[in-house]
Amino acid sequence: MSTLRFHAVKQSLQHKPIFIEENKRRSELFGQNVFNEATMRQYLTKEAFVSVMDAVKLGKKIDRVVADHISTGMKEWAISKGATHYTHWFQPLTGATAEKHDAFFETIEGGMSIEKFGGNQLVQQEPDASSFPNGGIRNTFEARGYTAWDPTSPAFIYGTTLCIPTVFVAYTGEALDYKTPLLRALQAVDSAAVAVCKYFDKNVKKVNASLGWEQEYFLIDRSLAMSRPDIVLTGRTLLGHAPAKGQQLDDHYFGTIPNRAMSFMRDLETECMLLGIPVKTRHNEVAPNQFELAPIFEEVNLAVDHNSLLMDVMDKIAARHNFKVLFHEKPFAGVNGSGKHNNWSLSTDTGVNLLSPGKTPMSNLQFLTFFINTIKAVCDNEELLRASIASASNDHRLGANEAPPAIISVFIGEQLTKTLNELENVTDGKLSPEEKTDLKLNVVGKIPDVLLDNTDRNRTSPFAFTGNKFEFRAVGSTANCANPMTVLNTIVAKQLIEFKAEVDKLVDKKKMKKDDAIFNILREYIKQSKTILFEGNGYGEAWEKEANKRGLSNNKTTPLALKAKISKKSLALFEELGVMNKIEAEARYEIEMEEYAMRVQIEGRVLGDIARNHVVPTAVKYQNTLIKNVQGLKDIYGKEFKKVAKEQLLIIEEISSHIEAINSSVTKMTASRKEANAVEDIYKKSVLYCDKVKPFFDQIRYHCDKLELLVDDQLWPLTKYRELLFTK
Repeated sequence: MSTLRFHAVKQSLQHKPIFIEENKRRSELFGQNVFNEATMRQYLTKEAFVSVMDAVKLGKKIDRVVADHISTGMKEWAISKGATHYTHWFQPLTGATAEKHDAFFETIEGGMSIEKFGGNQLVQQEPDASSFPNGGIRNTFEARGYTAWDPTSPAFIYGTTLCIPTVFVAYTGEALDYKTPLLRALQAVDSAAVAVCKYFDKNVKKVNASLGWEQEYFLIDRSLAMSRPDIVLTGRTLLGHAPAKGQQLDDHYFGTIPNRAMSFMRDLETECMLLGIPVKTRHNEVAPNQFELAPIFEEVNLAVDHNSLLMDVMDKIAARHNFKVLFHEKPFAGVNGSGKHNNWSLSTDTGVNLLSPGKTPMSNLQFLTFFINTIKAVCDNEELLRASIASASNDHRLGANEAPPAIISVFIGEQLTKTLNELENVTDGKLSPEEKTDLKLNVVGKIPDVLLDNTDRNRTSPFAFTGNKFEFRAVGSTANCANPMTVLNTIVAKQLIEFKAEVDKLVDKKKMKKDDAIFNILREYIKQSKTILFEGNGYGEAWEKEANKRGLSNNKTTPLALKAKISKKSLALFEELGVMNKIEAEARYEIEMEEYAMRVQIEGRVLGDIARNHVVPTAVKYQNTLIKNVQGLKDIYGKEFKKVAKEQLLIIEEISSHIEAINSSVTKMTASRKEANAVEDIYKKSVLYCDKVKPFFDQIRYHCDKLELLVDDQLWPLTKYRELLFTK
């Protein structure tokens, strides 16, 4: 009997729901551990409070003298909440968060000590940057890196530590994190969108990009997860035969949440409330033991921070409930994978959602302007947008039967498609009064009615309009939202800048009225963006052929997709808008390529180990049992034993063929890995891992999974899918 597997199963059955007491309203808990506006009013001087708010709303710098006042107030608040340490909390290019804790503690003369936290510690720290990915930005011996306070994302307390969200840059000034380029992209889209908004409302002074992410994940009993080396080391199962029952009955989706999972969710949501993460929705997802949570929309930078923090918190809360959270995009073959849908929109400081129509033709024309410009931005930069969600893990999900394909397209619905078709026929040049009236009454004016019935039923679209926002569905569940959000906001900013230049040109040189000029430019954009609009099924060869005719990219693998990040067009785009310079963009490309190769390398090593050290020995052991059985039958029946032992002999032969295939494939995979490791060029190395190493995974898995069906269940060493997916 496989001791570890059955011990894990037995232990998992002993895990009971942990009672979570909820004696306060969510509204009472919300933000209690956050140094938010209400808390700042209590703990800061008026001058310090105004300085922070000016930094948040106007982007003004905080004077170092004032920073001392802010740090003092922040320290007093944190200590009153039980904090003993502080840390600069940042998001390096590892995909995880990072923190180094220092105590509010200093010694003074006379053998005494005090709690101390000054403005210098708040505003800037100097962590050792030598072990973080840098993509060749600096040498290892040049270890300095700087974390600098981001006042737009409020500090918070987790456990006994005051966490201060920061950016992370090299001593030469280049960004070494996800946050810095995101903040620059948000500044770019703010500036560009405000300029366009002034066509419609002169009072607009600021435009905020908003994000509502939807986090999908699997909850697996911790004992069962820890019994699987592949889950422990790679976050997914590298082998395992599908159970007789999977998700085919659709009985898990939106079903009753299991008791243990519900206890975990209640505990998690309480912690989220305290940390100011506005989680609102929870439900069962399609696959067994798969779930989703979603928050209320927030400003993009804050939403990204909250999602990164959430993933950390989920891991810790899960351990408390004897669960393991799996964020991997495809932890189990044959059932749905997990995504992180990014719902994105733009809103003004006057309270208007720019992707939602209003009550007047003018507000609806404003909606159309931002709606069509976003589509045009995606059309012109679809390869870069695809690159922003590329990873080794997301490659497993994209194009599977529940996820969008690797081809980027935009779904807007039948009614809005008709609206755009009507706008495409706008007269070239100045519009007649009759045509303008007709447009405003019968096309633009009817948009709110159109959207009432514009429910999105196309689940295969990577980028869909869903009523008052665009939903970027191709983002993977492990991803840091900053990556796709940096790209999306950058390309929209660039597009809005071009739009304004073209409209102004028609107004200045052709003496067109503003509305006429806007209609003329939008008409051309609709024509130019038709290739990206797609209303049909995104799966299969038919769409791939159609996409190829349209000139859309179909970069199915990460090495192919990431090349778009360092194209001349992309580098020029990032530099023009000040989002990333050439060094920063190329560094990210190097880091992401290297990460891809390393993840495939790790999976190859783990799979080879499991196949040869777990699966094959178990198969041989069972085969020996069968051989003894056949030998016994031969002793009883003599020459006639083959008739009686026919099935056993067939199984023995089948086991041998699978063992031979596994050993042969592992040997070839190892040789291919060595070949890839000898290559210096990171692109060539990644391609070798993708094309030469990774194909062996399916071959090895096939034969291992066949052996799982043949070998005595009592001997099989690996926790099976039925146990992982159906232990509640």
